[in-house]
Amino acid sequence: MTRTGAPRERDPNRLTWWDTTWRVATALFIGTVIWVSTAIVVFPEPDSDPQLLPGLWLVVVDPVLGLVATGLLLLRRRWPVGIAAATTAITAVSAVSVGAQTVVLASLATRQRWREIIPIGVLTTAAGLALTRFVYPDPEPLPPPVEAGFGVLVTGIVVAVGYSIGSRRALVRSWVDRARTAEAEQRARVAQAQTSERARIAREMHDVLAHRISLVTMHSGVLTYRQDLPEAERRDALAAIDSNARAALTDLREVLGVLRDPEGAGPLRPQSTLTDLPELVEGATSAGTPVTLEWRDVDAATVPETISRTAYRVVQEGLTNARKHAPGATVVITLAGRPGRELHLEVSNPRSVGVAPEVPASGLGLLGLAERIELSGGRMQHGWVGADEHRLCVWLPWPA
Repeated sequence: MTRTGAPRERDPNRLTWWDTTWRVATALFIGTVIWVSTAIVVFPEPDSDPQLLPGLWLVVVDPVLGLVATGLLLLRRRWPVGIAAATTAITAVSAVSVGAQTVVLASLATRQRWREIIPIGVLTTAAGLALTRFVYPDPEPLPPPVEAGFGVLVTGIVVAVGYSIGSRRALVRSWVDRARTAEAEQRARVAQAQTSERARIAREMHDVLAHRISLVTMHSGVLTYRQDLPEAERRDALAAIDSNARAALTDLREVLGVLRDPEGAGPLRPQSTLTDLPELVEGATSAGTPVTLEWRDVDAATVPETISRTAYRVVQEGLTNARKHAPGATVVITLAGRPGRELHLEVSNPRSVGVAPEVPASGLGLLGLAERIELSGGRMQHGWVGADEHRLCVWLPWPA
């Protein structure tokens, strides 16, 4: 399958062939107008014979120098000050080159650097006086101050136009930079959202499946290591494996169905809370894990739903870890607290007296649980107390 890449973004500082073409055409047009005007002023009588040297210079040398200046126009962005000085010097002896020098001067002004603009502007005025006073003298010249003032005015207009173009370019460049920054920030936000969503999916998959799979693993391990089990116990173990495997498959289909739904409108079973804790304890007990549940002045129905869901996951993870690492050991679950303070959960179990079966560890259980608890504003501690008891302690805020 052919993949079409995104269209390349045009660099606003790079000229296209059309941008170059119309600038060159403008320079030649202005130069031609100045050249014709100069010919009319210098040779007002068309029937008179012009002097050989001025005529030859106007007809041959001047256009050639104008073409040279137009060629230098193409290099103005590489050497802006040098090309501006060169074309200005040519205008002192060539009328056609005035067009190219005008475009170069406007281009130099777009850089908005007065230390470059002022010297070239003074040189432009001087070159104009040299052209009209010495190369093509006017039969009826204006007073030098007036002619110099006119040159300054024209130069100022060209500089003002170029300066305004530079300001507009700077504004457009700032818009482009802002757009690129906003696009980069949007990509960063999308990447962060994707990372958070992957972490959420990993936690949900672990929470949904780890408990069921640990039951399947424990019962299959019993069938593997205990060849002398009575037939009734074997059937019970097989039934537990079958029921938990089916439940895990149902849960997996449910989670994947929600993930595939682009609008998240798929049916999703409500997440378990502390009110479902007796059912969880009953399932763990029937699977062979003795569990003692102690409620110390805690009414599960009064715990806020968000905190209640997190507390349920804590107990579920504690039972799963106990079943993995201490099969057969008695698990004690204690819940205490009251509104306005904290909900305290403790899941403790002694070391296993037997050999724990090899159960693959994902490494995501306690990590995902810690993230979930931190998002809820709580804290968690876990580890061995002394040499014989493992405790998982969690404190969750319980608003009044």
